[in-house]
Amino acid sequence: MRLSQPRIAPISDEEATDEQREVLAAAALGRSPLNVQRTIAQYPELARARQSFTQHVMRDSSLPPRERELLILRTGWNCQSEYEFGQHTRFGRSVGLTDDEIRRVTLGPEADGWGDFDATLLRAADELHADAFISDATWNALAERYSTKQLMDVVFAVGQYHIVSMALNSFGVQFEPETTERFPQ
Repeated sequence: MRLSQPRIAPISDEEATDEQREVLAAAALGRSPLNVQRTIAQYPELARARQSFTQHVMRDSSLPPRERELLILRTGWNCQSEYEFGQHTRFGRSVGLTDDEIRRVTLGPEADGWGDFDATLLRAADELHADAFISDATWNALAERYSTKQLMDVVFAVGQYHIVSMALNSFGVQFEPETTERFPQ
C-alpha cells in the first residue's frame, strides 16, 4: 500500500446520510460495502455515475470473465494498486484463475507458461498503460478472436481500472480487515 492511512476516510454506516446509504446499498449488492465503495460514497453523485460503468465492466461486459480478470489484475499491478490487485485476486480465483496464473500476471506477457492469447491480453494491458494505445500487432491478435464489442471492452476495462487504481492509490483506500490477498511475494 502506498499510504498507511486514508486521505479520504470511508463513510461508516453511522455517519452515512440517507443518500450515501442508498449509494452503498446499490454498490454492495446485498453484501457489506467494501472500503472503495465507502470512500467513493463520500461523493454520491460521482458514486452513482461510476456504478453504471463498473456494472458494465464487471457484469455486462462482452469479455469472458477470466479474460477480463487477467486485464484487471495486470492493470492493478501496472498501477501498483495493491488494494485493486488484492480484490481482483479473489474475483480472478472465482472465475478460474489459479494462484500460479495470478502470480504470473506480475511477471507479464513474456513469462513462461502463458498461452498465446493470455499473453496477448496482458500485452494489451501493458501497451495501454505505457502508451494509451494498442499496437497493430496486438490489436490484430486480439481481433482474430474478439468481436468489435470485445475489442472495445478490452480498452474500457483497462481504462476503468486505471481510474480505479489512481483513486485507490491517491485516496489511500485501505484493505478490509478480512482481506488477506496482497501482491504476490
